[in-house]
Amino acid sequence: MKLYLVSLGAGLLVGVIYSLLQVRSPAPPVVALIGLLGILIGEQALPLYRWLTSDGSAAHSAAHVFGHMPSAHAAPNDADKKKS
Repeated sequence: MKLYLVSLGAGLLVGVIYSLLQVRSPAPPVVALIGLLGILIGEQALPLYRWLTSDGSAAHSAAHVFGHMPSAHAAPNDADKKKS
């Protein structure tokens, strides 16, 4: 959640700087947001189709459709375990 708040804060800061400098954003906001939405939908279309047409077993339904979400409680990787 902290990552999203930092990202939002950075965006707000850039927006304030643009406003102070009286500069318009490089891309029209609505067009940019629609493009990002299209990318997200296109990226998830095939995994969502596979999930919807699967046999419904626990292995298929347990995976999050949008991939692994960022977590502060992520398990350390093998390289970190070997250092200890």
